[in-house]
Amino acid sequence: MLRKFLTVATIAVAISQSSFSQDSTKIPIFTLSGSLDAYYRYNFHNAKDSLHTNNYTSFTNTQNSFELGMASVKLESTLGKAGATIDLGFGTRANEFSYNEYVTRSTLSAVKQAFVTYAPSSKLKFSLGKWGTHLGYEVLDAYLNRNYSMDYMFSFGPFSHTGVKADFTLGALGVMVGVVNPTDYVSAPFSRKNFIAQLSGGSKGGKVKAFLNYVGGKDLAQSKVNQIDLVVTGVVTDKFSVGYNGTVKSVKKTGSDANSWWGSAVYLNVDPTSIFGLTFRGEYFSDKKNVAGFGTNIFDATLSANFRAGNLTIIPEFRLDSSKDPLFFKNYDTFGPSAKSTGSFILAATYHF
Repeated sequence: MLRKFLTVATIAVAISQSSFSQDSTKIPIFTLSGSLDAYYRYNFHNAKDSLHTNNYTSFTNTQNSFELGMASVKLESTLGKAGATIDLGFGTRANEFSYNEYVTRSTLSAVKQAFVTYAPSSKLKFSLGKWGTHLGYEVLDAYLNRNYSMDYMFSFGPFSHTGVKADFTLGALGVMVGVVNPTDYVSAPFSRKNFIAQLSGGSKGGKVKAFLNYVGGKDLAQSKVNQIDLVVTGVVTDKFSVGYNGTVKSVKKTGSDANSWWGSAVYLNVDPTSIFGLTFRGEYFSDKKNVAGFGTNIFDATLSANFRAGNLTIIPEFRLDSSKDPLFFKNYDTFGPSAKSTGSFILAATYHF
């Protein structure tokens, strides 16, 4: 038995060494990309208290100010079956995205993503490191979103995961499973790990795509957290497409019952020409149990125009936020919010290469 085991082990090592030695004779492939975004935001209630900009979502918490969003550079390399991605960001978006590291003044706050991969076959790939979350319709990099401001589901869901995952391709289906640190923590010693998963598929031709996502486990406060998320996209014509995102997140603190928030959003995209498009986002965010800190229901209606000139996109945007209870400050409010709705205008520009 021992002789058979040693023989098998020797053969396995020989095959592994042969595979890696073949890869070592190849030339690495490098891909460099990046992006930059900047914006101006004005809230029409114009609250005089600088702490209240009437913005409760990520990345645009300013009033009557020109701002840099994020300068980003991404380097990807592959050599045979192995690869690596280094994605760095500098600016407000990057700081908020890596908020745990930014608060502790860690240089890791500039690392949006950094992971290594190994694909033993075309149907299986392993990744180890930090990457952006698989949950949600919207993403960190501004040029990949048609609306510039973010929705509530993105802002109060996970931003990133650090751990190990495996991606499987099973015909038309995709399956991802992984084990990661608690949400948004690059370093989490002694903490319990979370489980992540995704099931994806689409119609023949790719006009309809669907992603069912999950993350669950315990956070650093030992609360039990579970989030289920669904994203569906559909191309109706070459000038009209739709997107949908629905998610629910439950939190169960030690010694108490589980409470949850949930959200649902639809995206309508119209592109009359290659240089002009319109996107309407309608989102309903319910936090009656005060899990996200609102204790009320919120509706976000956003209309964004996209004027494109090559890789440059100019985005004028009008946004209306309304809530069931007073949530927004106006003029000289000093004893708490008095308004149930507020409007904002954003002028943004994104460029990618």
